[in-house]
Amino acid sequence: MSSTVPGKEKYRLLEILRGSVSFILLAILLSCSDATIDNSRIFRMAVRAEPPTLDWTLATDSISVNLLTNLMEGLTQYNADLEPVPAVAERWEFSEQGRVITFYLRDDVFWSDGKPVTARDFEYSWKRLLDPKTAAQYAYFLFDVENAAEFNSGKITDPSKVGVRAISPRVLEVRLKKPVVYFPSITTFMVTFPQRQDIVEKYADQWTEPEHIVTNGPFLLSEWKHEYKLMLTANDRHYEGRPDIDRVLVYVVEEPTTALTLFETGELDIVELPPVAIPHYKSDPQFTRKPQLRGYYYGFNVNKPPFDDVRVRQAFAHAIDRSRLPDILKGGEIPTASWIPKGMFGYNPDIGLKFDPQKARHLLAQAGYSGGNGFPETQAMFNTVNRNQLIAEFLQAQWKQHLGVGIEFESQEWKVFLSRLQTDTPAMFRLGWGADFPDPDNFMNLFISTSGNNRLGWSNARYDELVAQGPIIRDLKKRQALYDKAQKILTETDAAMIPLFIQVQNMLIKPHVKGLEMNSMELLYIKRIRLEKSRP
Repeated sequence: MSSTVPGKEKYRLLEILRGSVSFILLAILLSCSDATIDNSRIFRMAVRAEPPTLDWTLATDSISVNLLTNLMEGLTQYNADLEPVPAVAERWEFSEQGRVITFYLRDDVFWSDGKPVTARDFEYSWKRLLDPKTAAQYAYFLFDVENAAEFNSGKITDPSKVGVRAISPRVLEVRLKKPVVYFPSITTFMVTFPQRQDIVEKYADQWTEPEHIVTNGPFLLSEWKHEYKLMLTANDRHYEGRPDIDRVLVYVVEEPTTALTLFETGELDIVELPPVAIPHYKSDPQFTRKPQLRGYYYGFNVNKPPFDDVRVRQAFAHAIDRSRLPDILKGGEIPTASWIPKGMFGYNPDIGLKFDPQKARHLLAQAGYSGGNGFPETQAMFNTVNRNQLIAEFLQAQWKQHLGVGIEFESQEWKVFLSRLQTDTPAMFRLGWGADFPDPDNFMNLFISTSGNNRLGWSNARYDELVAQGPIIRDLKKRQALYDKAQKILTETDAAMIPLFIQVQNMLIKPHVKGLEMNSMELLYIKRIRLEKSRP
């Protein structure tokens, strides 16, 4: 195959030789398993890991989110400009000074088994999310709903007190503790999708398997070969009509370079580029880049020595020259010491602990570790991805150079990594956060004391208070000032985490794929894609 990109053939050859056995085996499996499928109506993609769960009440990761966004639909959905528009709800009304939202459901939305989607399905789903027995990490997502936090904490045990109820099969009423102007954006997110109580209760932890699951989205889960492949098929009952694509094949390909080679050989229609490959493909007509509302950070377990000392945390933050990261990662990443990402209201590049090695050494000395002497053996953890490895090596060198401290890094497969964060959070760990809805409240709520996604062991009453005020304030200058104060507590005063950069999505997309909308939330709406018949 000829190439218009200098050096690309050399790169391909090196990668094929490097991973020839695993690639050949995977390619044989792909070609054999799908040999009888009509290629012209199939969309093929890869994910880096098996989705931990397809229970949208319990899912927390971006892989699960993207799959569920195509299997399910909620009250609202995003248009190409990331504005909430009607989906299962054909309209909604605010009343009582913005404290009550009434959603009116369409009458032509059905589950995959033919039963109509009702307001009761939403009420059940939301209360299941909030039920403390469910232990959902995203329960806080609905804490703006009246009595939601109290029910989740156990202060209230009667679920009927929670401010969501089905008035009728097609009318859902939501009562809020305070006006939340962006609430229709919240209802685009997976944890607010409806659920069938009969299915969940009948099949328990097996209800998301293909033979049991019922969904209402543009695609159905028809096959799930764990650790290998998922197959989605077009939903003939979808209210917007059958999608242009008949089937979606989602392969689990852990090694990014293997996924890239599969793209080159025509086995995939879209692929995210690993950092090492980006320079070789930047001039390729198939290349596209989109900055994301997604931050990358290293968090501290503030309850584990030595990071229970704020001076140590501040020293580590000051000892990182973030400006070097784009040259290392080569993906257009935007270095930042603040948390709210560029492109979102609330972004302030002046916030955060900037690179200052002299100050870093002084703080470490104040904490009793002058020149790194006496610093205890400390471990940091990341999930196994090439980019994460590059960042870990960079941080390890930075802290050794500027602080005289050696940090041991450990990598784990995604599921194991998530489990460790939940059960035995290491002293330091890498995580990212992408917008669930395009408002700073989504980023700031991540670290409130009651957030199920707060892995830091950190809480600050003043921070919680400031973040709680955010959705109420309509004056943009006042709201900006409020988020500035909260960000300074998080990243400077308490230095509970270290923002590193804003992520950028670098993709290769085959020319026969049309209608794919790249957006800053990394959401892939496959129902909007069409495939040209000229596909090779």
